[in-house]
Amino acid sequence: MSHVPLGLISIVILLLHAAGILAAAHALMHTRTPQGAVAWVFGLILLPYFTLLPYLFLGSKHFSGYAELHQSRQARKRTLTDANCQALSRQHPPHPDAQRYAAISAMLGVPFLSGHHLRLLINGATTFDAIFAAIAAAEHYVLVQFFVIHDDELGRRLQAALLERAAAGARVYLLYDGVGSHALPNSYAAILRAGGVQVHPFATRRWKNRLQLNFRNHRKVVVVDGWRGFVGGLNVGDEYLGKKPPLSPWRDTHMELQGPAVADLQMAFDENWHWITGEQLQLLAPRVTDGPATSLIAATGPADEQETCSLFFVQLIHAARERIWLSTPYLVPDSALNAALQLAVFRGVDVRILIPSRPDHRTVYMASTLYAHESVRAGIRVFRYQPGFVHQKVMLIDDDTAVVGSMNLDNRSLRLNFEISALNVDEAFAGEVEAMLRKDFEQAVEIGGNDYAHLPYLYRVAIHVARLFSPVL
Repeated sequence: MSHVPLGLISIVILLLHAAGILAAAHALMHTRTPQGAVAWVFGLILLPYFTLLPYLFLGSKHFSGYAELHQSRQARKRTLTDANCQALSRQHPPHPDAQRYAAISAMLGVPFLSGHHLRLLINGATTFDAIFAAIAAAEHYVLVQFFVIHDDELGRRLQAALLERAAAGARVYLLYDGVGSHALPNSYAAILRAGGVQVHPFATRRWKNRLQLNFRNHRKVVVVDGWRGFVGGLNVGDEYLGKKPPLSPWRDTHMELQGPAVADLQMAFDENWHWITGEQLQLLAPRVTDGPATSLIAATGPADEQETCSLFFVQLIHAARERIWLSTPYLVPDSALNAALQLAVFRGVDVRILIPSRPDHRTVYMASTLYAHESVRAGIRVFRYQPGFVHQKVMLIDDDTAVVGSMNLDNRSLRLNFEISALNVDEAFAGEVEAMLRKDFEQAVEIGGNDYAHLPYLYRVAIHVARLFSPVL
């Protein structure tokens, strides 16, 4: 029996520690939060045998080129003081109540504009019926982007719809996330390309990068002919239609908007397309509508100079005067969000959060459980939805503001993922969202202030351990 020389083992250990120190220096300089930096630095220096490989997948930040492209495009885009932007604002003056969200507009460099028709799309069947009907009516082009696409019944319906429009002469562009859609076979894209559809996986590096699991593109965007836009929480897979127990029925929400903000929706797609292909798309301006709603498209991500997704939520919460109702599948907020929600309670705001009663990711669910109990102790009302899994990302502020999009209340959405949502100021649309959420809360069980004490001791230990992984959940 052969033995590995001790000298070789010593050399390997020294090399691992040297690599750990170099990686720790990288983590110290590039990790966004102090908590994350401390965790990586100590882990990489003391236990490089266990942390080096995870750091390659989760800690390393490989999209400096994308960030430079994003920031240069942002600089070239209109600013809030640009003449074209001011002309748009005169043509589509925002609702006066949108002024309380002016910080969001300034942060993103995107104006609030009126003139929108909005349509709330509840659950998968309604959403995809609307999306497929819009695609079938496309005359010029179709832009489609999803985090997850499966090669199942719904995925093949999307494939057929895109192939039909390409055959009819429309330009068809499809982006999907390379990690979120890791199970999608190469044949799916090959069939689309053979039929004239331009399709690419999104990655923060233009070449294949298996070592980049963070910084995923979690956006769900469909734009048809530049004037019909769709955004929300649904991906493309049979589970989103509630066809895969034990999570079914699947509860989710999307929306359609028509109006000037669709230009920003398709600009977000175009930036991703430009990064992957090096090409900029020829896009049409949205059609003028007489819709009453004021809307803004919030596209956020780790290429931004600020943590725009976290700041987006914090400003919404601080602006609330009477009510904050929100629904999220993952309740793993950062300290800024926690503080904002607690302060809202002290202001007398009705704060309610809807979360799942069934897990799709066990560790996230356990961490969310602890945050839920701590929120209840702070005066926030937290409810667990009972019929099935709730995946919707919806927020209702007071009686006039509703947000629908892809943003979760977890570290991935707040700091690691590219996200997109529509922020809408319109009493009629907010009323529809209120009715929808009220029905959801009626089908939920409220977490009580003493429920934590009744949890088994070992389970309480487990959820505290799960929370330690919050920065990477």
